[in-house]
Amino acid sequence: MTSKWNGQPCPLCGAGTLHDGVKTIIQEYKGHTFSSETYGAFCNNCDDGFPEFDEAEEAAWLDFRDLVDTAEAAELARNAFSHYERGKNRPLPAVVNLFRLIHRHPELLRELKAG
Repeated sequence: MTSKWNGQPCPLCGAGTLHDGVKTIIQEYKGHTFSSETYGAFCNNCDDGFPEFDEAEEAAWLDFRDLVDTAEAAELARNAFSHYERGKNRPLPAVVNLFRLIHRHPELLRELKAG
């Protein structure tokens, strides 16, 4: 299917013509790279254009971001506990109190895991 932009002058640079096609989009997020193929109308001069919204591509991008955030959170937690264990840092009083409660009432840990 031909888009309404195909063959039109590029309104972004004014020097090129838009053509339907596929473009590789590379996005950086917290030092990680996400690459996807995007359909749309792109300029033969400035390479900019009008990508079409793709629900599956958007879902993949959001999953990628969630994965990066989860990995980062796990790394931060490991580093924090490593510092506590080696005596480099002291945990916040709230964390110490949580550990005491869980030690005395292990059933609370199951409740926390269940959400």
